[in-house]
Amino acid sequence: MKAPVCIIGGGPSGLLLSQLLDIEGIDNIVLEKQSREYVLGRIRAGVLEHGFAQLMREARCGERMDREGEIHEGFFIAHDGVMDRVDLHKYSGGSSVVVYGQTELTRDLYEARDRMNGKVIHNAEDVAPHDLKSDRPYVTYRQGGQIFRVDCDYVIGADGFHGVSRKSIPREVLQEFERVYPFGWLGVLSRTKPVSPELIYSRHERGFALCSLRSQTLSRYYIQAPLEDKVEDWSDDAFWTELRNRLPTDVANKLISGPSIEKSIAPLRSFVAEPMRHGRLFLAGDAAHIVPPTGARGLNSAASDIYYLYHAMVDHYKKGNDTGLDAYSQRALARVWKAQRFSWWMTTLLHRFPTNLPYEDRLQQTELQYLFSSEKALGSLAENYVGLPF
Repeated sequence: MKAPVCIIGGGPSGLLLSQLLDIEGIDNIVLEKQSREYVLGRIRAGVLEHGFAQLMREARCGERMDREGEIHEGFFIAHDGVMDRVDLHKYSGGSSVVVYGQTELTRDLYEARDRMNGKVIHNAEDVAPHDLKSDRPYVTYRQGGQIFRVDCDYVIGADGFHGVSRKSIPREVLQEFERVYPFGWLGVLSRTKPVSPELIYSRHERGFALCSLRSQTLSRYYIQAPLEDKVEDWSDDAFWTELRNRLPTDVANKLISGPSIEKSIAPLRSFVAEPMRHGRLFLAGDAAHIVPPTGARGLNSAASDIYYLYHAMVDHYKKGNDTGLDAYSQRALARVWKAQRFSWWMTTLLHRFPTNLPYEDRLQQTELQYLFSSEKALGSLAENYVGLPF
């Protein structure tokens, strides 16, 4: 098989790039290790920056998002017995975010690829890029006992943190930066009415909590949990009790509990790999960077990578201009590190760290008090939350 672009990874990043390139007449093939059903079974966050939402519309995938997505112009931070609202619309100059589940977004992208007869190959095992420093790279994969080869101009590694793409860059070339946090998030999805029409981030002495939603009938809640905890340690009743303990009394009293549809514990880490280009290989999304979910930057950071790659590829194939490709790693990393900073700041601001000194606890309190006493501080938070310019 031949295609100008071979994309490793059939999650939202790979599918979005595939769709955008196809609209511009740039042929591509997507290789995904898992089945389509498996990919659509992943439960992930769904707070989309205004820039990401616009990119979905440009990819002709935004109709259902615009129809069913929740437009949020603010969110709450509960702390020290009070609940303060961050007015995103006011402090960001009129912007907002769209709350729309990643599963639904991925489904929209799959359906768009189906409509355009996009080449998405599932159950592609043992994927391996080759000759990445040459002008004729190729990718091999195994399916049904046979080995297949895709000859291409460029390889896009959008196969996540554990994928093969980043591992294909020599160790002497790759530099990795990482921080692993001493706790995780225990998350529950329930078919219940959300406790609040907007997200509530709660800083509490018992640990962090988050009240989120997927729709007006589907709620997503999280609590900070020790890394050694297992899902089996937490019954539904224990989860709801602990969540209520970490919320303001008036919010806890309104909380509607119910059986969990999905329950999982996710560790938190900050991670960046540099560079994001090696020869004809370009990394995108979780293959190159991970953030804690506190600031909702993970999927949005991946979208900014796709924005840069998409425009760089169009310039290359339509205009013969390689400026975007040559500058991709530098441009993408500049925005990635800003997202890293914001996610790190939100995480350190709102979580209870086991090793915190009383001094550090007081600094957290002071930081929150300052935040809600300063319009400039609120402006900085809002600007980052709705999304920095691409």
